[in-house]
This record gives sequence, structure tokens and C-alpha cells, in this order.
Amino acid sequence: MKDPERIKRVASRLVKAYDEGYSVIAVVSAMGDTTDELIAKAREITSRPPRREMDMLLSTGEQISIALLAMAIDALGYPVVSLTGKQVGIRTDSVHTKARIQHVDTTRLMKELGAGRIVIVAGFQGVDDYDEITTLGRGGSDTTAVAVAAAVGAEVCEIHTDVDGVYTADPRVVKDARKLADISYGEMLEMASLGAVVLQPRSVEYAANHGVRIHVRNSSHDKPGTLVQEERCMEKDMVVIGVAHDTNVAKVAMLNVPDRPGVAYKIFSRLAEEGINVDMIVQTSKERQVTDMVFSVNSDDAPLARTITEELSRELDAGDVLVDDTLAKVSIVGAGMVSNPGVAARMFEALAEENINIEVISTSEIKVSCLIAAEHVERAVQALHAKFGLGG
Repeated sequence: MKDPERIKRVASRLVKAYDEGYSVIAVVSAMGDTTDELIAKAREITSRPPRREMDMLLSTGEQISIALLAMAIDALGYPVVSLTGKQVGIRTDSVHTKARIQHVDTTRLMKELGAGRIVIVAGFQGVDDYDEITTLGRGGSDTTAVAVAAAVGAEVCEIHTDVDGVYTADPRVVKDARKLADISYGEMLEMASLGAVVLQPRSVEYAANHGVRIHVRNSSHDKPGTLVQEERCMEKDMVVIGVAHDTNVAKVAMLNVPDRPGVAYKIFSRLAEEGINVDMIVQTSKERQVTDMVFSVNSDDAPLARTITEELSRELDAGDVLVDDTLAKVSIVGAGMVSNPGVAARMFEALAEENINIEVISTSEIKVSCLIAAEHVERAVQALHAKFGLGG
């Protein structure tokens, strides 16, 4: 949806599917850099725009897209209607800029399909129980598409993007990165959460909960992409299936925090109330009854996280708060890791061979993540990709 020519190409693909006898629903994002441009305009007005007003502003990007695409389909002589998030029945919670879809009322949607129309849905947006406009966060159109697919009982939700599918690493960083034929929900959720920007993590979570297979494919051709489904079928022998990296990371350190029950709850519940997602957490004990609390957040949330933790530090009579946004996260992912000891050691070996220092480590059954200096992240990804033999 970058420009009028691409919009016309999308229109042609949709009417082709319509001619093949399918009921067609398309969820679209804003054009090109529209969202970034709107965010920049807001920042010109104030450094901390209210989240409600940001939702009011950013939701307009998708409305432009759906209207233009509907016009392109109408010009081809096909029946079509464009619908906003509210009109299509997408209900969310009330967390502005990071809302979660609670329910999709398909009444209007099924009525339009029953009338033989192609339905164009504005992604990334919905309304809460008070009819307040909400947005779903970066990549939220993915989640809209999966939610709509689940609501109408679709077997597959196709996500058309500018890449051919899900790769073993970012192909812009690793030249021999290989496209995966399929990947499990759990692995894809980890990859997406750890920096692989192909899909929004919530879309994968929603698909897993509702049994919707996702087919990630390139919008410029009809070749098969990557299937995201319950279990891997094609890549079962791979212990590590991919390497992900994320440069949108900041480390927050609260020093000399009182070491007593309830303090961690107070810190992280306050952050959660503001919609700040915390990832890696490390607590280090000291000789006296204090501890250092270290955790990572999204860089976009770092200013607000600093404000909150500084307030908490004063309330708790703790020490300084340090924020470092010069870091990046590199991770390996694979369901086979749970039954193969030594995988983490091989990761640390690869980083050591590149003389890359690890700041923080976080693990789960199917991933290992390390915070490192951002300047080393591409070299780290390349080394890990080679260490686990992921190239094709």
C-alpha cells in the first residue's frame, strides 16, 4: 500500500480471488510511511502527546488506505465497501496505543459478504466498550487480519508483506539466510517478540489461541511463503530454527533497591499499569539488605519507564536509576532446544569468539537471548547463524 500503483496491484489480486469464487476480505495498513509521519507531526506539537489523541490521529492512516483501495476496486467494476475498525465490529480493551482485541462482532461483515461485496477492513484499530478509538501497536494490522479470519472461520489467513516469508535470520544482515517452509506458533511467537518484524507477536498469539494458520508471503508474486501452524512439518531436524535481533531495546537499572517482599511487585505492577512491557529481568543481591534490579524495555517506552522508576526509587528510598539505550538483543530460537543440552553454551561460545561481551541473559525452553552492545549486533547475528548451520 505504499503508493497508488501498488494499491492498484492489490486491487487486481483481490478481484482475481473474487472471480475465482471466493468471498474476499482484505485488511490493510496505512500507506508507506504515513504512520511515522503522523507520529512526527505529533512530536512537533508536544514531546508527550496523550495516548488517546495519538490513537485518534494514527487511526486516520488506515482510513486513507481503505478508501483508496475501495476506489481502485470500484474502478475495476466490482462491488466493494470499506469499513473502519468500529464498523467491522472490532472491540478492544481500553489500553490506548497498545490495545488488545477482545471480540469481533461479524454482523456487519457477514451482511456485506452476503450482498456479494469485497470487504476492505482498516487494520490496526478498533473501539473499546465506550466507543473510544484504540490502536493495536506496531504491526497491528496483522492482528486485525488474524482476528477477522478467526471470526469468520477461515482456515488460513494470508499476510502479504514485502518479504517472501519467515527467514532463519534477517536476510539484510545474513546473506545466506534461508526461507522456512513452516514454523510452529511457539517458535514464531518467540521470533516475533525478539525482533523479527515479519509478524506482530499478538497476531501469532491470537492465531494459536484460535487455530488459524498464517501464510506469510510476498505481495508482489504468488509463490508460496511460510506457514505458521501448530507444529513444524518440514524442519523437524533443526534444533535452532532462527536467529532474531532487536535494536529497539533499552536497559533500566534501579540501584540499591530495598530487598524485601512486595518491592518487585510494586515496581513491575506500576510499569504494567502504564502498558510498558518488561522483558529480561535480573536481580543481583548485595551484602546489605538492598539489591540492584535490572530489566529491559522497548526503547520507545524508555522515557516513561525512566520517569516511573525514578518516582519509585524516591518512594522506596532506593538509589540511582540508570537507562542505557545503546544496547541490542540477539536471540536464538528453536523448539528442539528443550531436549538438546549445550545449545546455550554454543551460543556463548560464538559470541566469545567474536569478542562480544554479554550484559544480560534470558532463557526459556525454546529461546536464549543476550543483551549486547548495539554496535556488535550484526556481527553477532552472522556468527550465530553460522555456528548453528542455518544457512541455505
